[in-house]
Amino acid sequence: MEKAILVHLISDKRGKLTAEDSLQELEGLARSAGAEVVHKIVQSRPGIDPRYLIGSGKVEEIALFLLEKEADLVIFNRRLSPTQQRSLEDRLEVKVIDRTQLILDIFAQRARSKEGKLQVELAQLNYLLPRLTGKGTALSRLGGGIGTRGPGETKLEIDRRRIQGRITKIRRDISGVQSRREDQRRNRSKGPIPFVSLVGYTNAGKSTLFSSLSHEKTFTSTQLFATLDPIHRRVSFSDGAYFFLSDTVGFIRKLPKELITAFMATLVEVREADCIGHVIDCSSPSHTEHIQAVEDILDELEVGDTPILKIYNQIDNLPDGRRFLANNTEKAASGVYISAKNGWGIPHLRKALQNILFGKFKTYHLRIPRSRADLIPSFSQWAIILKKWEGGDIFHLKVLAKPDKIEPYAIYINRGENPW
Repeated sequence: MEKAILVHLISDKRGKLTAEDSLQELEGLARSAGAEVVHKIVQSRPGIDPRYLIGSGKVEEIALFLLEKEADLVIFNRRLSPTQQRSLEDRLEVKVIDRTQLILDIFAQRARSKEGKLQVELAQLNYLLPRLTGKGTALSRLGGGIGTRGPGETKLEIDRRRIQGRITKIRRDISGVQSRREDQRRNRSKGPIPFVSLVGYTNAGKSTLFSSLSHEKTFTSTQLFATLDPIHRRVSFSDGAYFFLSDTVGFIRKLPKELITAFMATLVEVREADCIGHVIDCSSPSHTEHIQAVEDILDELEVGDTPILKIYNQIDNLPDGRRFLANNTEKAASGVYISAKNGWGIPHLRKALQNILFGKFKTYHLRIPRSRADLIPSFSQWAIILKKWEGGDIFHLKVLAKPDKIEPYAIYINRGENPW
């Protein structure tokens, strides 16, 4: 495990207010990448040093702490220019990376799908391309580990023209994968089954909630970006109605520009959702800023009139969480309070989702004569078939559908005694 020193620069008044939270987030990213954080350094200065980003005196201080802590990695909480990175590595004689390279490294570890891996490699190559010049001597110090996963040292040694050719090919491959996925989304949207997408700031507890709702154990972790590729599962209600649930990559402030396209590509299906569940860690002191960061990205995705249900999670981390739940169950604006970990408030959440997804649906009992059995296969295009059985020359169906969809089949509705 690499030992890392974190460096944070404060250059304005706003930076002072967010310094602690920002540095804590960087530490979470470093741990997620597999580093052991052994020291943190903060400098406040009005301007940015063009050579080192921070002052030369602070660089000397870092050099001393590297020896004292036996650290072999320095991570800056700001983007470093190629010149700054080279200058710092020459002076400190250890690997130096910035926040952007750290996040790219985590994405490289987490990507599992073909599209995810291609998007991450594309982002890494775009980040590394302007850093090729003069990089030769520094390459010998990089070795393996954080900041070198993905394209890494081997591809850096390839000439610029071949890297640009690889970028062109990746973009072509991504286009093909996205086209196939768009066809899959289009086919899914033709049916009546609703689709819910969970979004939220990274580490808000989306994956734990996903497992709780779907009753299927999926990978959960306190690491940031534990889920990168979307996961889909079916979630059923007691009356037989069901919907498809998707868990997505966690959002984060100041996402590296190289990753914005890759990040947004994993969230395209959010635009197709019938409901968006915005999961919020209400125990976090920064939850207001996290909400804003997520809402900003949702605005970029142009989700339009899609209903958004705010899910205030992790109330078990609040003082006297159970009493808080009892007092606030009905009070959250357009949302619910829960603990996905302990199951608190989950029934109320399920009820809220059912009202949003199926509030305009009604239950009907259809009697279809055997002579018109040819109609039945098409029913799944506009109705959810809850139950079906055959009695004599009649097929009995219990369906959930919107009134306007059932209208053409009104003559088959049984308005008499309920046979169920």
